[in-house]
Amino acid sequence: MPAPRPSTPAGPDLSALGAITDAVEAGSGLPEIVRAAARALDASIVLADRGGAVLAVAARSPADEQSLQAGGDGVERIELRVADDLVGTVKLRGRDRDRPPPDALVRIVTTLIASEVERVGAPERASAQALEEFVHGVLERRIVDPEEIAAGAEELHLPLAGGFSVLVARAHPRVAPGESWRTRMLSVAERGARAVAASAVAVPSRRDDAAGEVVVLVPGDDDAASRTADAVLAELQSALPGCTCAVGRSRVAADPADLCRAGNEALLAANVTEGEEDGERRVLAFDDTGAYRLLLPAMSEDPAELQRFYAETVEPLVAYDEQYDTDLVTTVEAFLDCDGNVAGTAQRLFTHRHTIRYRLERVRDLSGLDVGSSDGREKLSLGLKAMRVLGIAYRGGPATEEGSTGGRVPRPG
Repeated sequence: MPAPRPSTPAGPDLSALGAITDAVEAGSGLPEIVRAAARALDASIVLADRGGAVLAVAARSPADEQSLQAGGDGVERIELRVADDLVGTVKLRGRDRDRPPPDALVRIVTTLIASEVERVGAPERASAQALEEFVHGVLERRIVDPEEIAAGAEELHLPLAGGFSVLVARAHPRVAPGESWRTRMLSVAERGARAVAASAVAVPSRRDDAAGEVVVLVPGDDDAASRTADAVLAELQSALPGCTCAVGRSRVAADPADLCRAGNEALLAANVTEGEEDGERRVLAFDDTGAYRLLLPAMSEDPAELQRFYAETVEPLVAYDEQYDTDLVTTVEAFLDCDGNVAGTAQRLFTHRHTIRYRLERVRDLSGLDVGSSDGREKLSLGLKAMRVLGIAYRGGPATEEGSTGGRVPRPG
């Protein structure tokens, strides 16, 4: 007969306590500190500031996090105080209901967390609505006077005066999302940013068809922006496992009046990285967009002209692919990447070269552009870039057009 389970709680996890202090000393940010605290207490934790905004989460799943937020069964709410001042709250639930973490250990851990929340706490700001109105007023060029922009940024305590970058973060659900997922995405993106840059701010995008998009303002140099972009992506991927995520970031802007320009750079980078066929690069800096950078003025100043060029070149191919479930756009991209080599394109797409030639003839019929000429290839290449810069989603399908089935080569398993 097995020995009875001891009724006394487990002792403190001293190594995990050390991980908490190491994270505090290294300035690793609240998400890392809370993850270490969760290990020390063998518990799930949600940390919020005094206003209720979530700062960090360590939970087993999105459902576990939602249960903690709702105060479900077994959840303990602990106020975090420093010198009697309320700085935030922790919602905590032990993962072993029969062996809750010792009270003394909980007090030590929450005191460490409270001290860090107080240390990195962002300055008080005006309402989130006022912040959002100002940021989008500048991004949409409703506010253009440099002095007015500088004064508004100072009034709202925005971190623009000493140099800043803009991030555009995206999340697209692969399955039907819950009703509040956009609000949750904003909170997740902001806490990821603040793990690196404590005074970073995030606002929801107002662009058409941009429901899963957040704009983040990050103070500091290029290294700070790079680390913040990586942290935002990591937090989104961790908290939104049912979504595909991407982040674009701008160059560093030295003047608050450059906010609009930086926003456009981040938007272009996000569009380009989402449009990459391999999908491997999910964070992209504007400086790394290559020839796409040349199209920024068109995207910013005259997007209608860019849209017209796309319509005259690639749009008929996109429409044909969507209607007939074919692969013309993908074929053109591969053909251009292979320097116009049909055999190389066929090898890359795992199909027969006769199929490639058939598709390229169809491209000529639909667009009027011959890939056999340098002018045709150049226009198609620019049309594809225009599609990416404009953020137009392309959803090709398996090729089923005439001539494709006989020549298709099976993909290696």
